Amino acid sequence: MRVKKAIFPVAGLGTRFLPATKAMPKEMLPVVDKPLIQYAVEEALASGIEQLIFVTGSGKSALENHFDSSYQLEDTLRKRGKDELLRTVESLVPASGSIIYTRQSQPLGLGHAIWCARDVVGDEPFAVLLADDLIKSEKPVLQQMIHQFDRLRASMVATIEVPREETNRYGILEGETVYDGILQISSMVEKPKPEDAPSNLAAIGRYIFTPRIFDFLGKQQTGAGGEIQVTDAMVALLAEQPIFGVGFEGTRFDCGDKVGFQKANIAFALEHPEIGGPLREYLQGLEL
Repeated sequence: MRVKKAIFPVAGLGTRFLPATKAMPKEMLPVVDKPLIQYAVEEALASGIEQLIFVTGSGKSALENHFDSSYQLEDTLRKRGKDELLRTVESLVPASGSIIYTRQSQPLGLGHAIWCARDVVGDEPFAVLLADDLIKSEKPVLQQMIHQFDRLRASMVATIEVPREETNRYGILEGETVYDGILQISSMVEKPKPEDAPSNLAAIGRYIFTPRIFDFLGKQQTGAGGEIQVTDAMVALLAEQPIFGVGFEGTRFDCGDKVGFQKANIAFALEHPEIGGPLREYLQGLEL
C-alpha cells in the first residue's frame, strides 16, 4: 500500500520557548514568514500525502485556524487588489476532507500522541512528521523516505549523526548498513547517557510505520521521562519486523531549541527573495 496518511503530533506545550508560547502553539512560531507547521505540511503534500492528521491538545486553535479559510482577511485582500497575498492565504487551506484533527487528552509522550490517531490511520502504513525538525532540502525528506519504503516495505526513521555528548537528547540506533545511506537497525535506546550510547546515530522527526506499531503503543508502557516513547515501541516491533534508518539529503534544524530555531531563521532568510540581500549585507557588516 502507498503511504497516503501523515500524523503531525502538535499537542506539546513548547515550554522551552516560554513566554512566546504561553498563548501561541510552538508549531506556529515563524521561520521568516511561515510557521513551523506549514513547512511540515508542505513537505508532506509535496511527498504525495493525501490526508493530514493533527494530534492536538488544549490551546491549539490558532493552528487549526491557520489551515482554515479566513473570509474577512481574504475579502479585504481582494478589495485592496493584493492578489499575490490573497493567493498565498488561499493556498494554505487543504482540500475538503484532507485534514483531520484528533485530541491527545493527556501529555503522555510522542508514542501516545501517535497512538491517538490509530482509528484515523486504520490498517495501512503512515508517516509521522515532527514540525520541530525543520529540514532544508532540494527534495522533500519524506519523499526520499517514501521512495525507500516502496522498495523495502518496512518501517523506517530518518537519521543523522550527532555529537556524542548530545546522545541524551535522542533515540540512538545501531545496526548494519545494507544499502548506501540505509541502515538495518538491530537495536535502539531512548536518550542514553553519552557513556552508554551504542553509537552517535540519532533518529529525528520523520518516520514511516507499518500499522503493527499501534499494537505496541497500545500497551501504554512508559519509558524515559515517564512517557510512552515511540522508541520503545520500535524496539518491540524489531522482534517481528525489520526497521531501517534512512540517511537523507538536506540540512536539519532543531527548532525545538532556541539556537537551532535562530539558525533556521537565518538560513531560510538568506535565501528569501525579498530579504536575503539586505540581511546578508547586514550580517557581513557585523563585528562578531
